[in-house]
Amino acid sequence: MSAPTTRYAYSDDVCIAYQATGKGPPDVIWAPGTMSHLDMDWEHPRRAMFFEKFSKFCRLIRFDKRGTGLSDRPTKMATLEERTDDIRAVMDAMGLQRAHLFGGSEGGSMACMFAAMYPERVQSLIVWGAQAKWLNTPDHPWGQTREEHEAMLELIHDGWPTVEYVVGPGAGLGPDADPAVVDMMLRYMRAAASPSAVRAYEAMNAEIDTRPILPTIRAPTMVMNRTGDPVAIADAARDMAARIPGAIFKEYPGDSHSAMLDDMDVVLSDIQEFVTGERPVDSNDRVLATVMFVDVVGSTEHMAKIGDAAWRSTLNSYYAIVRKALARHRGKEANSAGDGMLATFDGPARAVRCALEITQAVGQIGLEVRAGVHIGECELMGEDVGGMAVHIGARILSKASPSEVLTSGTVKDLVAGSGLRFEARGVESLKGVPGEWPLFAAR
Repeated sequence: MSAPTTRYAYSDDVCIAYQATGKGPPDVIWAPGTMSHLDMDWEHPRRAMFFEKFSKFCRLIRFDKRGTGLSDRPTKMATLEERTDDIRAVMDAMGLQRAHLFGGSEGGSMACMFAAMYPERVQSLIVWGAQAKWLNTPDHPWGQTREEHEAMLELIHDGWPTVEYVVGPGAGLGPDADPAVVDMMLRYMRAAASPSAVRAYEAMNAEIDTRPILPTIRAPTMVMNRTGDPVAIADAARDMAARIPGAIFKEYPGDSHSAMLDDMDVVLSDIQEFVTGERPVDSNDRVLATVMFVDVVGSTEHMAKIGDAAWRSTLNSYYAIVRKALARHRGKEANSAGDGMLATFDGPARAVRCALEITQAVGQIGLEVRAGVHIGECELMGEDVGGMAVHIGARILSKASPSEVLTSGTVKDLVAGSGLRFEARGVESLKGVPGEWPLFAAR
């Protein structure tokens, strides 16, 4: 989807940029977080994919609030009430008397306030990654302390934007964010807002407390949050939902503030069902597959020991071994980076045997590897794959010891009778994945 036409609404004398994609009804107004940039959303692959999919079941209307993105940037930063009025201005410009509201992060505060102020104009309210109050106080034991917030403001002032802000208290991409995504987000933030604007908005956000108005919201409401969100604490979001009459709370795995992860289809299906009453039929780009992760143990130390040139030669030999094993076991390379590889198989036994073969074969070139294997539903993304099964497979790999092929209990159960042997490695918590997972070492 190419970037749609940018139009402007007027909130008093301030121009608010907005874009519309898809066809309505229903119409969904997207209230952004601290900063946004309508055009750059389409240059960020994950964001573009998310908005394209969102626009398939509604007319999605996104805007840059005043002071950010393509909207006017007044000298004086807007209060929460003034930012909330940007929603009204966009609805009026679109000729909409009523619409569904989606508010993400700070946009959740805006959407809640609008729903309380204009109940006749809100069909439903959806909030992602938001708290009623953003600071930790005796009566609200979630969020930043005052000292942590002041430190974040200094971080913005001294080096906007920083990696620490992107992975931590700002964008909340999480500690395991892809470096390429972090770099893209840094560029996005530089374009979306100036340091003084971000600092002013973050300072004002610290004073937000929507708890008094939440009980007055009458629109059907769904509050959504990730389990390990570093910005909006799941328990705080749950508390916010409990204060809105009849609100439902949905929790998703992950240590990120973003809705735009590999499980975006699940998130969007829940939104579609809430807005339209109909859940989409599973698309053809999702398949059941076995995923195998493999990487080199101690690669940094090995490279330092033998030097860059010798390490490149060793890596070439390593990949040749891996690819020969994949060919023998009908595996398909999905992604490779550095010394790691993700591959998919049409059967779990083949994946385990391939991983065992690789762990033995790399010894001839002086390397040691570890592998993780899991089976589940995957999303096809061109030649790559995504989805929760991939996330779980990566977490299983992280638990594996050198020269070990570690699998989920699902894999072990499905290969019964294959001749493969397994040893229990205990029950583990996998970061960002709900529940406890029994893991087994293949032999």
